[in-house]
Amino acid sequence: LRAEVDATTDDARMKIALTILLVGGLAAGGFYFYRGKQPATPAAVAEAHERPTTAAVESRNIRFTVSAAGEITPAEQVSVRPEINGKIATLTVDIGDSVKKGTVLFSLDDRDLQIEKEGQDKEIDRARVQMDQAERNYLRNKQLFEEKLVSQEVYEDVRTQYELSKNTLSKAEKSLELVLDRLKKTRIVAPFDCTVLTRPVSVGQAVSGSGGFNSGTEVLTIADLNQLIINAHINQADITRLKVDQEVEVAVEAIPGLKVSGRVERIAPQAIIKNNIKGFSARILLTNVDPRIRPSMTANIKIPVASAENVLSIPLASIFTELNPATQQMERFVYVKTESGFEHRTVQVGVADYFYAEIQNGLAAGDAVSLEEPKEEAEKRAKGRTASVTPGAAPAAPAPGIKNSPSAPVPTPRSEEHTSELQSRFGISYAVF
Repeated sequence: LRAEVDATTDDARMKIALTILLVGGLAAGGFYFYRGKQPATPAAVAEAHERPTTAAVESRNIRFTVSAAGEITPAEQVSVRPEINGKIATLTVDIGDSVKKGTVLFSLDDRDLQIEKEGQDKEIDRARVQMDQAERNYLRNKQLFEEKLVSQEVYEDVRTQYELSKNTLSKAEKSLELVLDRLKKTRIVAPFDCTVLTRPVSVGQAVSGSGGFNSGTEVLTIADLNQLIINAHINQADITRLKVDQEVEVAVEAIPGLKVSGRVERIAPQAIIKNNIKGFSARILLTNVDPRIRPSMTANIKIPVASAENVLSIPLASIFTELNPATQQMERFVYVKTESGFEHRTVQVGVADYFYAEIQNGLAAGDAVSLEEPKEEAEKRAKGRTASVTPGAAPAAPAPGIKNSPSAPVPTPRSEEHTSELQSRFGISYAVF
């Protein structure tokens, strides 16, 4: 009986195992069938296609620009400080107000100066009365002296008193002028049409004059927002292409889509190092200021330095360089596709940007050029290199000034920083070859 029970149990276990295997096989088959019906992803399609190895010679417009960034600032900005000590009596403007030239910005309390002015007026009146009296005495004694009725000593004493009275009157008048000048300095007016940028003080606050040890208290900051400039730092590799009065294109980061024009106004004669990059400061004046532009906004500048319209061009990656042993000059060449393979052909390169270069001579429209060195050329060069190297000898160093080896194309810059790096390391100019 026990043997019959064990046999029954073994049969049941076998059936369960077969059922599990059958279900698992059906599930796996269905999964792989489902994956086979799914469309290929873009990544899979891209991987299935090979990278292009040739490019056609085509006509296009090439424009090379130098890019830089800078901060927008007013061309005229003034920190308004009083010339004399005092207390703010009136402050008629506030932040953001537009003010015309000659408008009173603020005034100081002038009561003490008014009192001093009244005292000087009275002092002048007294000095004038004394001078009139001294003048009468002088004229009378002069007549008596001419008639020999008074001594010369008396006459000279009277004349001296008259001269002293005139000096006293002149001194009083000068003192009054000083008081009036200080009174004028209690009213501060706008030196030009401007906008108020800051106002750190309020009415009633005591302020010190600009003649003090701390250059005085700043009451306002004003600027002419109709004349805005950009202080940009131009890489030393690009500064030779920049000229005064050259037109530039300006984009403001804070205002998407806004593009304004500018003009190079000044170029510093001496280089400075900023952000570990040696360059020259350039001041660019905005020629058409948009009302939305505010000081301290960041601007991106594009300075056109070279352009060519509707010219034959090829990708930079298809241009190779080599040293001509006969002339010891660098020559540029391409590999032109023919029916039998590729033909080595020297070309003359003109204007180039970050991606394409103008071909002035050596190619025709429709020619196909290789984007990499053909396999046959690479094998031929490798055999020649192996034959020229003697056992135990060190490989020869590349000739000075070679921008890249013949087996590699001209480096293509990926950004402005990469452009500067290539220009420093290889001496490559990406404006005009």
